[in-house]
Amino acid sequence: MQSMKKQDIQTALNERKGWQVWWRLLRPHTLTAAFVPVFIGTMLASLQEPIHIGLFLAMLFASILIQAATNMFNEYYDYVRGLDTEHSIGIGGAIVRDGIPAKKVLALAVSFFGIAMLLGVYICIATSWWIALIGLISMAFGYLYTGGPYPIAYTPFGEMISGFFMGTVIIGISYYIQTLYLTSDVIIISIPVAILIGAILLANNIRDLEGDKENGRKTLAILFGHKGAVTFLGILFSSAYLLIVIYIISGLLPIWSLIVFLSIPKPKKAVQGFSNKTSPLEMLPAMKFTAQTNTIFGILLGISLLLQLLIPVTL
Repeated sequence: MQSMKKQDIQTALNERKGWQVWWRLLRPHTLTAAFVPVFIGTMLASLQEPIHIGLFLAMLFASILIQAATNMFNEYYDYVRGLDTEHSIGIGGAIVRDGIPAKKVLALAVSFFGIAMLLGVYICIATSWWIALIGLISMAFGYLYTGGPYPIAYTPFGEMISGFFMGTVIIGISYYIQTLYLTSDVIIISIPVAILIGAILLANNIRDLEGDKENGRKTLAILFGHKGAVTFLGILFSSAYLLIVIYIISGLLPIWSLIVFLSIPKPKKAVQGFSNKTSPLEMLPAMKFTAQTNTIFGILLGISLLLQLLIPVTL
């Protein structure tokens, strides 16, 4: 019976064997949360200085590797603590459903961190060694998200910390390595992106609410309850779009940035997808819409900055 349930889950999730096992382990839908901040930070810098392509690519790959490694640490430690089983929805499933040894997943995560550190050395040599300290702190929080004695993911602070490091910090570093300075405007502009990255984590916790509650987690979704968490998710979406309008009016962003509103159907579908749903499988589409909101919003915001560089428009 258990093996039939496992097979049903793999069928429902369209999980296949071979190389796709390793691809799922990366949790590719989360990797855009690593691309978007680097893209936005670099586009902000392009309004001030010519872009160094080598530094952009090094920062991009380092960011993606750190996100992928964080996902693997998540997979490993949730398995070790007994939180993930072969019936868990939304995980890579490499350990519990595909039989990949847990230690191999851990070793791969550590190796990804190692490669990211080598890319960081290149960035530091070309810019400043202060980047190394910030990078090491970011990697430490990536590990501590699910590793260590008090995992951040099991607390109400997971969304805020993830948004800060994957949004604000990465945008700030991406800007700094191109210009060798940082302004308060860059930090302020990073806030909507940080909010939407936090929204991805909140959506994940809404889906896992019942299982997390049974295992003693204290996430925002558990504190708010399903209905309250979905309402809060809607508030996060609305805040991100409202800030864009405020930034345009105040002159922080160009009028071109209004194109981010083309992504509005995605957050609407995300909130609708979570409303009145109880099964994790039922909520999976809403998870995807949340991730797509971050991706499309972020890419459109970056494109708006590129358009301002090519076709300057002032209010």
